Amino acid sequence: MTEQYLIDYMYVFAFLALGAIAAASPLIISNLIGPRTVQQKTQETYECGMDPYGRAWDIRFNIAYYLYALIFLAFDVDILYLFPVATAFDKVSAVRGVVELVIFIAILSMAIIYAWVKGVFSWAKKKKAY
Repeated sequence: MTEQYLIDYMYVFAFLALGAIAAASPLIISNLIGPRTVQQKTQETYECGMDPYGRAWDIRFNIAYYLYALIFLAFDVDILYLFPVATAFDKVSAVRGVVELVIFIAILSMAIIYAWVKGVFSWAKKKKAY
């Protein structure tokens, strides 16, 4: 029995070692064959292939952009949890599956309503400074 545990641990260690090698090898290879010089164009901010003008810190974004992105990310991940419910729907009773699905969607809806009440989805126009 102890020998079986050692074999199982060897498999786990081998998978961890191979995973670490697979993660580190692109970094090592790019360091070995990559260019050694840093040019001025390398240090510039990349803006969709266009030459940048001004400094990046001069532009201030509204916090609503970040809140909107975080809400999207949260709901995008939460929707992934609906997939297992849909695939296992035939394995549970119909009433239980529908009730669990309604509860889950109600919790997501309450989060959207909370964000709506807090004004995350209202985009106030900036006042221009004269």
